[in-house]
Amino acid sequence: MKILVTNDDGILSEGLWILVRELKKIARITVVVPDSERSAVGTAVSLFQPLQVEEVTPLVSGVTAYTIDGTPSDCVVLALGKLVKDRVDLVVSGINLGSNLGEDVYISGTVGAALQGYFRGSSALAVSAPRNSDTGLETAARATAILAKCITASPRPARIFLNINAPDLPPAGIVGAKITRLAQTSHINTIEEDDHDRQKHYHLVRQRTGGSAKKGTDIYAKEQGFISITPLFTSLYDRPPQHFLKTLCADLLQQLRN
Repeated sequence: MKILVTNDDGILSEGLWILVRELKKIARITVVVPDSERSAVGTAVSLFQPLQVEEVTPLVSGVTAYTIDGTPSDCVVLALGKLVKDRVDLVVSGINLGSNLGEDVYISGTVGAALQGYFRGSSALAVSAPRNSDTGLETAARATAILAKCITASPRPARIFLNINAPDLPPAGIVGAKITRLAQTSHINTIEEDDHDRQKHYHLVRQRTGGSAKKGTDIYAKEQGFISITPLFTSLYDRPPQHFLKTLCADLLQQLRN
């Protein structure tokens, strides 16, 4: 199996190398990531400037790694179009240092990168864990490796695109895995202003809205101690079968507890 790993937190992200270390146990890995943090850029691509690529020394041995001075989406487009010579079985983006829930997916560079793999015919996973959570990163990495094996095994859908969020729990403490939908009105953007050198500056601040999350949503599942697995798709014809998703959840929980 061959997996392309990318992210939006850059080459030095702890979440990236925890994920790569786990996936390397089951696949050949190529890493193509931004040379610095590119969070909250969504699906942006660099159409009006050239991109530079640098092969770098990976923090996990036996892995090929590149950095690009562009967006997460640039990384996947360039990787699949030029840098990776063989066919890729799966594109995995993450582990993002912070959850990507509800409306966050529309601005997430993590999700945007995975989407580019999906557009190009690959199955894709966008993976996130709570910020400052070592246990969440461990759970997300192990869950991703399990899902990668299940998705690439035959028989399988032609393509599948999943947004995965782990709670702040170790693998042994996970309640289960749930197929979820995106929560609505999960965040709002507020504006803060300050004066600097006699010039006014404005800062956009993204904040979680109050209130309880609805049952069946990704936020609710994570708050209840479940791994949230949200299918994303661009057409109803691409929606993965429910029986396949239920099998993924059952296999994931069983293997995590083993």
